[in-house]
Amino acid sequence: MNYSEMSVAQLQTLLIEGKCTSSELVAFFKKSVEDDNTSAVPLKGFLEVYADVEKKAQAADAEIEEARKAGESAVKALFEKKPFLGIPFGVKDNISVQGKSCTCGSRILNGYIAPYNATVVQRLVNAGGIPFGRTNMDEFAMGSSTEYSCYGATHNPVNRAYAPGGSSGGSAAAVAGGQVPFSLGTETGGSVRLPAAYCGIYGYKPTYGTLSRWGVVAFGSSLDQVGLFGKEPKDIALPLSVLAGEDFYDDTSSDTDVSACKELKAASLKGMKIAIPKQFMQAEGLDSQIAARFEEAKEWFVSQGATLETVEIPVLDAAIASYYVIALSEAASNLSRFDGIRYGDRKDPGEGYDELYVATRSNGFGPEVKRRIVIGNYVLSTHFSGDCYKKAMTVRARIQRDISKVLESYDFILCPTSPTTAFKLGEKVDDPMAMYLSDLFTTFVNLARVPAVNLPTACTAEGLPVGIQIAGAHFKDAKLLEIAQTWHEAHPEIAKNIANVARASK
Repeated sequence: MNYSEMSVAQLQTLLIEGKCTSSELVAFFKKSVEDDNTSAVPLKGFLEVYADVEKKAQAADAEIEEARKAGESAVKALFEKKPFLGIPFGVKDNISVQGKSCTCGSRILNGYIAPYNATVVQRLVNAGGIPFGRTNMDEFAMGSSTEYSCYGATHNPVNRAYAPGGSSGGSAAAVAGGQVPFSLGTETGGSVRLPAAYCGIYGYKPTYGTLSRWGVVAFGSSLDQVGLFGKEPKDIALPLSVLAGEDFYDDTSSDTDVSACKELKAASLKGMKIAIPKQFMQAEGLDSQIAARFEEAKEWFVSQGATLETVEIPVLDAAIASYYVIALSEAASNLSRFDGIRYGDRKDPGEGYDELYVATRSNGFGPEVKRRIVIGNYVLSTHFSGDCYKKAMTVRARIQRDISKVLESYDFILCPTSPTTAFKLGEKVDDPMAMYLSDLFTTFVNLARVPAVNLPTACTAEGLPVGIQIAGAHFKDAKLLEIAQTWHEAHPEIAKNIANVARASK
């Protein structure tokens, strides 16, 4: 069987009915990665497949077989307790998996082994899931193409000459390329939704606090989120149902009700009101083919009984500037702890602490991370006395108020996920401003701390995926995924076409 074409729910059913084993699933996906690594242009979504996945799969099989001896009801009860028993998942390289490397795509963490599981990993493990391997990423999650990795770039599975988006490009490419059923990523300003759009899959960013950040290496603490990738909304909703909830180790976590995600159903769009931000539709650089696909999407929502209205949100013009001031300032602060003293790769010239610190960081950080540290420290310097950061936070507060006000009158906000489709590898890597503008339509969601999900639409004439996004009010995560499911059921050909193109590109 070709397990790469199956959803998480379908794999779960096969395991329950005894039509496949976890060992067969793991062997299939492992061979998929190994075969791809020998191709002319490897996808490079996974940096490594964990050595103990077969052992964990065998343990899952033994647990299922023991329950099967007690009868069908015992198997059902087992999977109610452990809904992901025997199912592998990908983990971004900045999310801790106990006993495994966690390097954030950076030389400075070479040799670092995570001493514990991140809460999101532990909750999936408690539900029977198997961490399959760590996925590639932009160094310390700073980038929009997964080219800023010390391991080299990940390729887009739809067309391997193109970038998969970032910073969670490895996780997106692994799912879109059929190498794992679902995966975990992280997002600070669009790093889940952007690669999902570029790779033609679903990418979900939760309400801030829905998923614990314990065990996730920090980039911008007031913005960071764990997100999920799947080939369909249910591939996201099912993991979310076990991942969400308050965590003792993360004071920003919330006890969010996502019970509807266990049995995700399509929502009726009849009578819904949808807001279209005028500022985004007038933005410079919006690709004409993306604009055309967005118009088609708008027509579909209207055909389902929804009402669309263009709204003015002037503060959105300042969203990306505000985001980068806040994110880079927080990044400079968070990355100050990487000094080679307590963990990671150390370069010691033997002249003193200051020299060790400079040598370690100069050698360990890549150019994009250094750029962001320098800018972040400059913004926070006595020259500015923090005024620039404070101004950005004031703009952020205005964005939060204005978006909340819009979502009091509308069910959700609809807009493109990115102003362009995926770009060729190397095209923007030396043009940081062009790279930053890839986040033009995504950062407002992070600043407002609301949930959003990328919906894949029909490809461009060149065969590149296009994504649109829906953003909802705080803690309306389940409702957003229900709307995404409605879209998915109405457009089954999109996922199939993208999967076929991805297979052909190998």
